[in-house]
Amino acid sequence: MITGKPLLTTEQINQKVIELAHRISEDYKGKEIVLVGLLRGAFMFFADLARNIKVPLVIDFLTASSYMQTTTSGEVKIHCDIHEDIENRHVIVVDDIIDTGISLNFIRERLLQKNPASLKICVLLDKQDRRIVDVPVDYRGFNIPDEFVVGYGLDYENNYRNLPHIAIFKKAH
Repeated sequence: MITGKPLLTTEQINQKVIELAHRISEDYKGKEIVLVGLLRGAFMFFADLARNIKVPLVIDFLTASSYMQTTTSGEVKIHCDIHEDIENRHVIVVDDIIDTGISLNFIRERLLQKNPASLKICVLLDKQDRRIVDVPVDYRGFNIPDEFVVGYGLDYENNYRNLPHIAIFKKAH
């Protein structure tokens, strides 16, 4: 297993997180938000984003999966749902990456059934070339090519999450 040259450096990621947090803070001035992190991949991005948002926020998490190694299974499973009551509250779902849109759309539809005042999506990485389901992304960090990436929370078989940058993953033959 090999990770190549960083696709995104630590500095690029940090700068983008601050930019996204600033936009969210401006958009939600005078309001409280419920920040819902999708585990496990988004944990680093989520923590850095939350630290940089300047409006009151409540933190919650949701754990879901649809991946098996490097491909999506297409079937979304919720392993742990949110605990906060989000009815009439402003919710921002934070995810590490959107590619097919299947998982994020499933989660979005599920949360909309709980009648939030608003629901927005924030992703660090967007693989638009792989989109199957159109999901509205309100806050986007980077558009990336259709490559399997690891680092900054993203993994391959639960490895490489601790890399401080994002790299394209190549399997050694």
